[in-house]
Amino acid sequence: MTRLIYVADPMCSWCWGFQPVLESVRKILEGDGIQYVMGGLAKDTSDPMPGETRAYVQEQWRKVTKATGAEFNWDFWKVCRPRRSTYPACRAVIAAGLQEEKHIPGMFEAIQRAYYRQARNPSDPATLTELADEIGLDAKRFVDDLDSEGVEQTLQEGFALRRSLEADRFPSLILQTGDSIHHWLTLGYSDESTVVARLNEAEQR
Repeated sequence: MTRLIYVADPMCSWCWGFQPVLESVRKILEGDGIQYVMGGLAKDTSDPMPGETRAYVQEQWRKVTKATGAEFNWDFWKVCRPRRSTYPACRAVIAAGLQEEKHIPGMFEAIQRAYYRQARNPSDPATLTELADEIGLDAKRFVDDLDSEGVEQTLQEGFALRRSLEADRFPSLILQTGDSIHHWLTLGYSDESTVVARLNEAEQR
């Protein structure tokens, strides 16, 4: 059995830049499953993002654009009240998957588009509920699941898996062949040619 383990956070700008690479890998594997493991960049908080953190995140956006060509909507910093809190978005991906597995990448990508292209704040539960409705989820069930013990347990289990794999940079992409053999395709951002070459090498072993 071949499986990809994708350790990422939907509010990680480098994961946004990596999205086209992930799509290319997905096509190469032709339907083999991808296990999304939420990275959890920033814990829950209602506090506004400090100025120093704003500057850091904005600099990362610039670096991602330069390295990957990914586009960002800078109106986010004008129309939203930024918080350094990505756990809600991570829970949203898990909650979406409870309704149907295909909604895991669907919600992950919807959060990315909302944050980076539409200047909407995925740290806000209202935004996440809107996105759930937009991708065709049962919004009422989604709201109930979002703060459930089961979603929180899955989130924490993902954190434990991330630590056991030592996937401490996002995005991380790992090819698992068999029960316990892991091949690192990337730890942190890598471009498409690098990741595909590593994938081909791993599959030939």
